Amino acid sequence: MTLKEKTLNSAKELSNLFSLTALAMLLALRIILGIFANSTMPMFGNLVKISLNFLPIAVAAAMFGPVGAALIGGLGDILAFFMNPAGGTYFPGFTLNGIITGLILGYFLYKNNVSVKTVIISWAINAVFVEVLLSGYWLYFIYGAGQGNSFWIYLWTRVISEAIKFVPTVLVILAVGKAVGRIRIKN
Repeated sequence: MTLKEKTLNSAKELSNLFSLTALAMLLALRIILGIFANSTMPMFGNLVKISLNFLPIAVAAAMFGPVGAALIGGLGDILAFFMNPAGGTYFPGFTLNGIITGLILGYFLYKNNVSVKTVIISWAINAVFVEVLLSGYWLYFIYGAGQGNSFWIYLWTRVISEAIKFVPTVLVILAVGKAVGRIRIKN
């Protein structure tokens, strides 16, 4: 199935009541995880942030494709920010990251048998281009550019973070993707 076909089929999923309901629940889960299920690992000097907010995006990707997963990634980031009682500053770059993550996972996991190969490839593409390069640039843009910090500091911080999270993230996506693959949607 081509990327265009996957995109069109994924967009058609949004006309199904079950799909919309499931996506709404996944969006709610993404918001909750985005607010409450985040922690840094002090043993790595706060370089590594552990979060489960990728999980609803991965489930949406496997079940509903790139369009549904991109919606969960983008809307989840925006709504988690506005509902977060701790406050903070909104930065649209991270919303873009959520959308791109949804698209990448959606193109690899939708209408495929979720396999070790597809999960690792989708994770690697997302890790390199979104989590390392884009997130590294956003962090540099937000915190480092005006302070004279080097972009490379942020880039290598992201590389270390993604390397540490590789195995747990792949295993969780694989396990959840296999379970979701057994769900049959009746129209």
